[in-house]
Amino acid sequence: MKIAVVAFGGNALMESGGKSSYFEQAMKAEKMCGQIPKLFDLGYEVVITHGNGPQVGNLLMQQESLADTIPPMSLDVCDAMTQGQMGYMIEQTLRNNFTKKGIKKSVITLVTQVVVSEDDPAFRNPTKFIGPFFKKDESIELEKERSWQMKEDSGRGWRRVVPSPRPIDIVEKDEIREMINRNYVVIACGGGGIPVLRDKKGRLKGAAAVIDKDFAAERLASLIGAEMLLLITPVKQVAIFYGTSKQRNLKSMTLKEAKRYFAEGHFPPGSMGPKIEAAIKFLDSGGKRTIITSLEGIDAAIKGEGGTEIIP
Repeated sequence: MKIAVVAFGGNALMESGGKSSYFEQAMKAEKMCGQIPKLFDLGYEVVITHGNGPQVGNLLMQQESLADTIPPMSLDVCDAMTQGQMGYMIEQTLRNNFTKKGIKKSVITLVTQVVVSEDDPAFRNPTKFIGPFFKKDESIELEKERSWQMKEDSGRGWRRVVPSPRPIDIVEKDEIREMINRNYVVIACGGGGIPVLRDKKGRLKGAAAVIDKDFAAERLASLIGAEMLLLITPVKQVAIFYGTSKQRNLKSMTLKEAKRYFAEGHFPPGSMGPKIEAAIKFLDSGGKRTIITSLEGIDAAIKGEGGTEIIP
């Protein structure tokens, strides 16, 4: 059985400004989900994961706007809420798509917990961007009024940052694998999963953080024995010397080349870096291929005619 893990960004469903309505997000989900049957044609069982940066940022703002009246939920609970919200949207869209096309597949959304370490340095140095963009003066006010930590995001404006620890394990990995065996398309680890800490007795508790969806997708793919990891980005191909006169788009890379380019600094942490790092770890863990491409480029990429493919 061949398994493909497909990771969509939170911005695949919401504009970067964070102001898309539910209807607008659902329309984008329609476009996104229309690509999934192409993987069935190639013999893959599919697991879907997605980011939630814009969505969880908005939810936190909604929570805090009424904090004096209604106690706000913690960050891990907001992760769970957006995981359910977005999973519902994607699941319903997929089911309707399958019904229309006569595809005999069931779909299930699994609210997923992802284990992180309390010793992870990310808890001391928040770097994960969430929510909409602000002007510098607005960010200064938010730091004062709400005790947020704000950083500039790639010259596009200022955004809130929260801890983003690395995923270690996925609590529901066995259940996910069982659902795949029963012919389900599984939506799991949405928003990178709900970050949880596991104590020495195996008990779990939530952690105030957001896990990068690319790293969570890698852990998910590796732990369930996936053959392919498909990472969806705003661009059709990975490039080295990006934004310079020497820019070169890459149709393919070996694992060795990916490691070399990564070490040379071609892939910034706030952009392509996490995707390349996730691809490297997936292939080092036994994966067969990672493809990085845009939503529009999926069809060509999985046929080897577009995107960027990274192989061992």
